[in-house]
Amino acid sequence: MTNGRNSILCPNCRRLVSRDVDRCPYCGIARPGAWWKNTVLTRGLLDGEQLVRTIIAVNIGMFVLSLAFRPGGPGISPSPFALLSPGSESLFLLGATGTIPIDQYGRLWTLFAANYLHAGILHIFFNMMAFSQLGPLVASEYGSSRMIVIYTLGGAGGYLVSYLAGVPFTIGASAAVCGLIGAILYYAKSRGGVYGSQLYRQVGAWTVGLFLFGFLVGGINNWAHGGGIAVGAALGYLMGYRERREETLLHKMLAGACVLLTLLALAWGVGSALFYRLT
Repeated sequence: MTNGRNSILCPNCRRLVSRDVDRCPYCGIARPGAWWKNTVLTRGLLDGEQLVRTIIAVNIGMFVLSLAFRPGGPGISPSPFALLSPGSESLFLLGATGTIPIDQYGRLWTLFAANYLHAGILHIFFNMMAFSQLGPLVASEYGSSRMIVIYTLGGAGGYLVSYLAGVPFTIGASAAVCGLIGAILYYAKSRGGVYGSQLYRQVGAWTVGLFLFGFLVGGINNWAHGGGIAVGAALGYLMGYRERREETLLHKMLAGACVLLTLLALAWGVGSALFYRLT
Protein backbone atom coordinates (compact mmCIF):
# COMPACT_ATOMS: atom_id res chain seq x y z
CA MET A 1 0.00 0.00 0.00
CA THR A 2 1.03 3.61 -0.44
CA ASN A 3 1.99 5.97 2.34
CA GLY A 4 1.86 9.72 2.60
CA ARG A 5 5.57 10.32 1.96
CA ASN A 6 5.97 7.93 -0.96
CA SER A 7 2.65 8.55 -2.72
CA ILE A 8 1.84 10.65 -5.76
CA LEU A 9 -1.12 11.26 -7.98
CA CYS A 10 -0.72 9.25 -11.16
CA PRO A 11 0.00 11.84 -13.88
CA ASN A 12 -2.38 10.01 -16.22
CA CYS A 13 -5.46 8.99 -14.19
CA ARG A 14 -4.86 11.20 -11.12
CA ARG A 15 -5.31 8.35 -8.61
CA LEU A 16 -3.09 7.86 -5.58
CA VAL A 17 -0.27 5.39 -6.26
CA SER A 18 3.19 4.59 -4.91
CA ARG A 19 6.00 6.59 -6.43
CA ASP A 20 8.01 3.38 -6.90
CA VAL A 21 5.51 1.18 -8.79
CA ASP A 22 6.52 0.05 -12.28
CA ARG A 23 3.01 0.54 -13.64
CA CYS A 24 -0.12 2.32 -12.40
CA PRO A 25 -2.58 -0.38 -11.20
CA TYR A 26 -5.54 1.73 -12.36
CA CYS A 27 -4.67 3.03 -15.85
CA GLY A 28 -1.58 0.98 -16.71
CA ILE A 29 0.78 3.87 -17.45
CA ALA A 30 4.42 2.82 -17.02
CA ARG A 31 6.54 4.37 -14.24
CA PRO A 32 4.04 6.98 -13.03
CA GLY A 33 6.60 8.28 -10.52
CA ALA A 34 9.24 9.15 -13.13
CA TRP A 35 10.34 12.77 -12.71
CA TRP A 36 9.80 13.62 -16.37
CA LYS A 37 6.14 12.62 -16.10
CA ASN A 38 5.61 14.97 -13.18
CA THR A 39 6.85 18.29 -14.53
CA VAL A 40 4.49 21.19 -15.23
CA LEU A 41 4.67 20.54 -18.99
CA THR A 42 4.18 16.78 -18.97
CA ARG A 43 1.41 16.96 -16.37
CA GLY A 44 -0.35 19.37 -18.69
CA LEU A 45 -0.08 16.87 -21.54
CA LEU A 46 -1.17 13.88 -19.48
CA ASP A 47 -3.98 15.53 -17.50
CA GLY A 48 -7.03 15.84 -19.77
CA GLU A 49 -8.66 18.68 -17.82
CA GLN A 50 -5.45 20.71 -17.70
CA LEU A 51 -4.90 20.06 -21.39
CA VAL A 52 -8.34 21.41 -22.24
CA ARG A 53 -7.71 24.53 -20.15
CA THR A 54 -4.35 25.05 -21.86
CA ILE A 55 -5.83 24.82 -25.37
CA ILE A 56 -8.59 27.27 -24.41
CA ALA A 57 -5.98 29.66 -22.98
CA VAL A 58 -3.94 29.51 -26.20
CA ASN A 59 -7.05 30.24 -28.28
CA ILE A 60 -7.90 33.24 -26.09
CA GLY A 61 -4.31 34.46 -26.23
CA MET A 62 -4.23 34.30 -30.03
CA PHE A 63 -7.57 36.11 -30.21
CA VAL A 64 -6.26 38.94 -28.03
CA LEU A 65 -3.12 39.14 -30.18
CA SER A 66 -5.19 39.29 -33.36
CA LEU A 67 -7.07 42.28 -31.94
CA ALA A 68 -3.90 43.94 -30.69
CA PHE A 69 -2.08 43.68 -34.00
CA ARG A 70 -4.90 45.43 -35.79
CA PRO A 71 -7.93 46.30 -33.67
CA GLY A 72 -10.95 47.21 -35.74
CA GLY A 73 -11.06 47.06 -39.49
CA PRO A 74 -13.22 44.66 -41.47
CA GLY A 75 -13.33 41.06 -40.37
CA ILE A 76 -13.37 38.13 -42.74
CA SER A 77 -17.12 37.60 -42.70
CA PRO A 78 -20.42 39.51 -42.49
CA SER A 79 -21.64 36.83 -40.04
CA PRO A 80 -22.85 37.90 -36.57
CA PHE A 81 -19.90 35.87 -35.29
CA ALA A 82 -17.69 38.73 -36.52
CA LEU A 83 -18.65 40.98 -33.56
CA LEU A 84 -15.49 42.53 -32.05
CA SER A 85 -13.54 41.25 -35.02
CA PRO A 86 -9.84 41.57 -35.81
CA GLY A 87 -8.97 42.76 -39.30
CA SER A 88 -8.43 40.35 -42.16
CA GLU A 89 -4.83 41.52 -42.47
CA SER A 90 -4.14 40.64 -38.84
CA LEU A 91 -5.70 37.20 -39.26
CA PHE A 92 -3.78 36.58 -42.48
CA LEU A 93 -0.45 37.41 -40.82
CA LEU A 94 -1.17 35.22 -37.79
CA GLY A 95 -2.15 32.20 -39.86
CA ALA A 96 -5.55 32.22 -41.56
CA THR A 97 -5.69 29.43 -44.12
CA GLY A 98 -7.39 28.74 -47.45
CA THR A 99 -6.55 28.94 -51.13
CA ILE A 100 -5.31 32.54 -50.90
CA PRO A 101 -2.71 32.02 -48.14
CA ILE A 102 -1.60 28.61 -49.46
CA ASP A 103 -1.69 29.03 -53.26
CA GLN A 104 -0.59 32.65 -53.46
CA TYR A 105 1.83 32.78 -50.53
CA GLY A 106 2.84 29.16 -49.88
CA ARG A 107 1.70 29.29 -46.24
CA LEU A 108 0.98 25.58 -45.79
CA TRP A 109 1.67 25.86 -42.05
CA THR A 110 -1.59 27.79 -41.71
CA LEU A 111 -3.46 24.45 -41.75
CA PHE A 112 -2.34 24.19 -38.11
CA ALA A 113 -2.36 27.85 -37.07
CA ALA A 114 -5.87 28.65 -38.34
CA ASN A 115 -7.36 26.38 -35.66
CA TYR A 116 -6.36 28.97 -33.02
CA LEU A 117 -7.72 32.09 -34.73
CA HIS A 118 -11.25 33.49 -34.57
CA ALA A 119 -13.27 36.10 -36.41
CA GLY A 120 -15.03 37.62 -33.41
CA ILE A 121 -15.96 37.31 -29.75
CA LEU A 122 -19.04 35.15 -30.41
CA HIS A 123 -17.03 32.93 -32.74
CA ILE A 124 -14.44 32.07 -30.10
CA PHE A 125 -17.04 31.88 -27.32
CA PHE A 126 -19.17 29.22 -28.99
CA ASN A 127 -16.16 27.24 -30.22
CA MET A 128 -14.58 27.18 -26.77
CA MET A 129 -17.89 26.30 -25.13
CA ALA A 130 -18.21 23.29 -27.44
CA PHE A 131 -14.60 22.33 -26.90
CA SER A 132 -14.89 22.58 -23.11
CA GLN A 133 -17.67 19.97 -23.26
CA LEU A 134 -16.23 17.64 -25.89
CA GLY A 135 -12.52 17.83 -25.00
CA PRO A 136 -12.79 16.19 -21.54
CA LEU A 137 -15.01 13.43 -22.96
CA VAL A 138 -12.49 12.57 -25.68
CA ALA A 139 -9.60 12.76 -23.20
CA SER A 140 -11.48 10.41 -20.87
CA GLU A 141 -12.35 7.80 -23.52
CA TYR A 142 -9.23 8.02 -25.68
CA GLY A 143 -6.57 9.45 -23.35
CA SER A 144 -4.87 12.84 -23.45
CA SER A 145 -2.27 11.94 -26.08
CA ARG A 146 -4.83 10.66 -28.55
CA MET A 147 -7.03 13.67 -27.82
CA ILE A 148 -4.17 15.97 -28.85
CA VAL A 149 -3.69 14.02 -32.08
CA ILE A 150 -7.42 14.03 -32.89
CA TYR A 151 -7.82 17.74 -32.12
CA THR A 152 -4.73 18.78 -34.09
CA LEU A 153 -5.03 16.52 -37.12
CA GLY A 154 -8.82 16.82 -37.16
CA GLY A 155 -8.42 20.57 -37.49
CA ALA A 156 -5.62 20.41 -40.06
CA GLY A 157 -7.41 17.69 -42.03
CA GLY A 158 -10.66 19.64 -42.00
CA TYR A 159 -8.90 22.69 -43.36
CA LEU A 160 -7.15 20.59 -45.99
CA VAL A 161 -10.57 19.43 -47.22
CA SER A 162 -11.72 23.06 -47.13
CA TYR A 163 -8.68 24.10 -49.17
CA LEU A 164 -9.28 21.36 -51.75
CA ALA A 165 -12.90 22.54 -51.99
CA GLY A 166 -11.64 26.02 -52.91
CA VAL A 167 -12.49 28.00 -49.75
CA PRO A 168 -10.33 31.14 -50.09
CA PHE A 169 -9.91 32.38 -46.51
CA THR A 170 -10.96 30.68 -43.27
CA ILE A 171 -10.19 30.34 -39.56
CA GLY A 172 -11.60 28.94 -36.32
CA ALA A 173 -11.34 26.01 -33.90
CA SER A 174 -14.53 24.44 -35.24
CA ALA A 175 -12.66 22.12 -37.62
CA ALA A 176 -10.65 20.75 -34.68
CA VAL A 177 -13.79 20.54 -32.53
CA CYS A 178 -15.47 18.60 -35.34
CA GLY A 179 -12.49 16.22 -35.24
CA LEU A 180 -13.47 15.49 -31.64
CA ILE A 181 -17.10 15.02 -32.72
CA GLY A 182 -16.01 12.47 -35.34
CA ALA A 183 -13.96 10.55 -32.77
CA ILE A 184 -16.91 10.51 -30.34
CA LEU A 185 -19.30 9.31 -33.05
CA TYR A 186 -16.93 6.45 -33.90
CA TYR A 187 -16.44 5.56 -30.23
CA ALA A 188 -20.16 5.60 -29.46
CA LYS A 189 -21.07 3.51 -32.50
CA SER A 190 -18.24 1.05 -31.91
CA ARG A 191 -18.88 0.67 -28.18
CA GLY A 192 -22.62 0.23 -28.47
CA GLY A 193 -24.74 -0.60 -25.45
CA VAL A 194 -26.99 1.85 -23.64
CA TYR A 195 -24.23 4.40 -23.04
CA GLY A 196 -22.86 4.21 -26.58
CA SER A 197 -26.31 4.45 -28.16
CA GLN A 198 -27.32 7.45 -26.06
CA LEU A 199 -24.03 9.20 -26.74
CA TYR A 200 -24.31 8.52 -30.48
CA ARG A 201 -27.83 9.95 -30.63
CA GLN A 202 -26.85 13.01 -28.60
CA VAL A 203 -23.71 13.86 -30.56
CA GLY A 204 -25.38 12.89 -33.83
CA ALA A 205 -28.11 15.45 -33.11
CA TRP A 206 -25.40 18.05 -32.46
CA THR A 207 -23.85 17.20 -35.82
CA VAL A 208 -27.11 17.58 -37.73
CA GLY A 209 -27.78 20.89 -35.97
CA LEU A 210 -24.25 22.07 -36.77
CA PHE A 211 -24.69 21.52 -40.50
CA LEU A 212 -28.19 22.99 -40.56
CA PHE A 213 -26.83 26.08 -38.82
CA GLY A 214 -24.00 26.22 -41.34
CA PHE A 215 -26.40 26.23 -44.27
CA LEU A 216 -28.65 28.88 -42.73
CA VAL A 217 -25.98 31.32 -41.50
CA GLY A 218 -23.42 32.92 -43.78
CA GLY A 219 -19.70 32.60 -43.19
CA ILE A 220 -19.77 29.01 -41.85
CA ASN A 221 -17.21 26.64 -43.38
CA ASN A 222 -19.13 23.38 -43.77
CA TRP A 223 -16.29 21.84 -45.76
CA ALA A 224 -13.94 22.19 -42.79
CA HIS A 225 -16.61 20.83 -40.45
CA GLY A 226 -17.28 17.78 -42.60
CA GLY A 227 -13.58 17.16 -43.16
CA GLY A 228 -12.87 17.45 -39.44
CA ILE A 229 -15.58 14.92 -38.57
CA ALA A 230 -14.31 12.46 -41.19
CA VAL A 231 -10.68 12.77 -40.06
CA GLY A 232 -11.65 12.51 -36.38
CA ALA A 233 -13.66 9.34 -36.98
CA ALA A 234 -10.81 7.83 -39.02
CA LEU A 235 -8.28 8.63 -36.29
CA GLY A 236 -10.58 7.13 -33.66
CA TYR A 237 -10.73 3.94 -35.71
CA LEU A 238 -6.99 3.79 -36.40
CA MET A 239 -5.76 4.63 -32.89
CA GLY A 240 -8.51 2.95 -30.87
CA TYR A 241 -9.94 4.03 -27.54
CA ARG A 242 -9.10 3.09 -23.96
CA GLU A 243 -11.57 0.24 -23.58
CA ARG A 244 -9.88 -1.55 -26.47
CA ARG A 245 -6.30 -0.31 -26.35
CA GLU A 246 -4.32 1.71 -23.82
CA GLU A 247 -2.23 4.60 -25.06
CA THR A 248 1.15 3.54 -26.39
CA LEU A 249 4.50 5.23 -26.89
CA LEU A 250 3.53 5.82 -30.52
CA HIS A 251 0.45 7.77 -29.44
CA LYS A 252 2.58 9.91 -27.13
CA MET A 253 5.14 10.52 -29.88
CA LEU A 254 2.38 11.55 -32.29
CA ALA A 255 0.97 13.90 -29.65
CA GLY A 256 4.40 15.44 -29.11
CA ALA A 257 4.79 15.95 -32.86
CA CYS A 258 1.35 17.61 -33.03
CA VAL A 259 2.23 19.96 -30.16
CA LEU A 260 5.55 20.85 -31.81
CA LEU A 261 3.96 21.51 -35.22
CA THR A 262 1.28 23.68 -33.62
CA LEU A 263 3.77 25.70 -31.57
CA LEU A 264 5.99 26.24 -34.61
CA ALA A 265 3.02 27.36 -36.72
CA LEU A 266 1.76 29.78 -34.06
CA ALA A 267 5.27 31.13 -33.42
CA TRP A 268 5.76 31.69 -37.15
CA GLY A 269 2.46 33.53 -37.37
CA VAL A 270 3.20 35.76 -34.38
CA GLY A 271 6.70 36.37 -35.69
CA SER A 272 5.45 37.38 -39.14
CA ALA A 273 2.89 39.73 -37.58
CA LEU A 274 5.55 41.34 -35.37
CA PHE A 275 7.90 41.72 -38.32
CA TYR A 276 5.14 43.41 -40.32
CA ARG A 277 4.40 45.83 -37.48
CA LEU A 278 8.09 46.73 -37.01
CA THR A 279 8.86 47.30 -40.69
